Amino acid sequence: MITATPEAVRHLRALLAEQPAEEKRGLRLGVEKGGCAGWQYTMKIDAPAVGDTVLEQDGIRLLVDPESLGHLDGVQLDYVDSLNDSGFRVVNPKAVRSCGCGTSFETVSPPASPPASPSASPLA
Repeated sequence: MITATPEAVRHLRALLAEQPAEEKRGLRLGVEKGGCAGWQYTMKIDAPAVGDTVLEQDGIRLLVDPESLGHLDGVQLDYVDSLNDSGFRVVNPKAVRSCGCGTSFETVSPPASPPASPSASPLA
């Protein structure tokens, strides 16, 4: 499960209020290969796509694609506002190494792949 701190909820609500009105928009959290530690977090305001996991907490939505879900299970979304840096941060208890900027991470073992969709057929 992915959770958000009260500070992250407050800032995400404000951010969504500035966006064009689209009822089901939320913050898309993702993971892609890259960064100095092997994987990097991605975030953007988006609408749910087919296959997404949509998590609702305190009036906000977090959207996660099936490929990223295993990497993000158990993370906490926070918002940091300090003198030299501010923005959303992902606190990942499974990360064994992170880069200095906090957007790249490495885990002990890769998460299990999501199950194949029933309509998928193996290549011959």
